[in-house]
Amino acid sequence: MAGKLYSNFFKPLIDTILALMGFIILSPVFLIVAVLLLIFNRGKAFFLQPRPGKGGRIFRVIKFKTMNDRRGIDGQLLPDAQRITPFGSFVRKTSLDEIPQLLNVIKGDMSLVGPRPLLVEYLPLYTTEQSKRHNVRPGITGWAQVNGRNAISWDEKFKYDIWYVNNISPATDIKIIWMTFSKVFKSEGISQQGHVTMEKFGGTRS
Repeated sequence: MAGKLYSNFFKPLIDTILALMGFIILSPVFLIVAVLLLIFNRGKAFFLQPRPGKGGRIFRVIKFKTMNDRRGIDGQLLPDAQRITPFGSFVRKTSLDEIPQLLNVIKGDMSLVGPRPLLVEYLPLYTTEQSKRHNVRPGITGWAQVNGRNAISWDEKFKYDIWYVNNISPATDIKIIWMTFSKVFKSEGISQQGHVTMEKFGGTRS
């Protein structure tokens, strides 16, 4: 009962207040990064993409654009590793690309802490248990992020997500936020071996 009261009422209120304060404080960094990305990406600083939120409701996540739109002779986008710019790599390594998502939190699409919003195309691939990650608002950071981020397997990531859903509390959120600062400072778990971020999810394998 206490967990539901926190999740449904107090957590969204706290999220909005902290996200608004955070965005105001980080606004100079936000503007500087946006201008530099406009230069390095030749006119594009932001990346908007549909993602499923609480209850599977689709919203548009806002992030800094760390890759350009270079295409091969066949007209298709080049692999991620060939499109990420040096400055984009720095922005991703320092997690500065997450700053615009504070706007998603202010809008009510996301929370500061929760399972990361994944691709819409993954929705039909989830098991019933994995789908429970959508019982709460997705977060900028989460239990899976502070326990390996992109360096862990999909099975591990989902187990951490469901653990959070089942154990959501103020103490858990504070712990995750505290651990997030440590992970960002150490630049841990940014990518999976052989990938710029992480390999695509192809469904649970038996």
